[in-house]
Amino acid sequence: MASHPSIPDIVIGRLPIYLRALNQLMQQGKTITSSHELGQRLGISSAQIRKDLSHFGEFGKQGTGYQISHLQAQLKQILQVDREWQMIIVGAGDLGRALAHYRGFVSRGFRVVAAFDIDPARLGKSGDVEVLHTSQMQDFIKQHNIKIAMIAVPAENAQEVCDQLVAAGVRAILNYAPITLSVPNNVHVQYIDPVMHLQRMTYYLE
Repeated sequence: MASHPSIPDIVIGRLPIYLRALNQLMQQGKTITSSHELGQRLGISSAQIRKDLSHFGEFGKQGTGYQISHLQAQLKQILQVDREWQMIIVGAGDLGRALAHYRGFVSRGFRVVAAFDIDPARLGKSGDVEVLHTSQMQDFIKQHNIKIAMIAVPAENAQEVCDQLVAAGVRAILNYAPITLSVPNNVHVQYIDPVMHLQRMTYYLE
């Protein structure tokens, strides 16, 4: 399915939330849902859900709602997770190893195929994932056509790692380092900084 560059990123960001809710409904044995039911589960207005989905076509019928399996399949196709994406992790410290061992990736269309680190003590097998030296990283990316990487290195090393990833052909980066990365326009970066989220929450605490 072709991408829709005019669609706001905030809309794209809600699609995985809808997909997760649909997966949960299927696990409960349900076959039909509605924007109202999804909205109640997610704390999003039914009008917003209908508006978001309308960017991509018509998926439900007035009065009957959405067939869960069909909407689920369509969202997977839109998000391009109806296939398996191979990805790598850079940084094999505590966080990198935890990411490598996380079992939730595969069922959602992602597989960690290697991790990389500069510390010789961390090289070798870590569970099912091989930890290789960072000097091998760019060749590995090119040989395996890797498009997705996760950065789990200290902030002072993150930009250098990012530059190497981009030069090798990576186009999507999930960054756990507490720093804003500089990337070309054709590279998409998502940031995960737990401290920033904690700081946001403490604003609301008495």
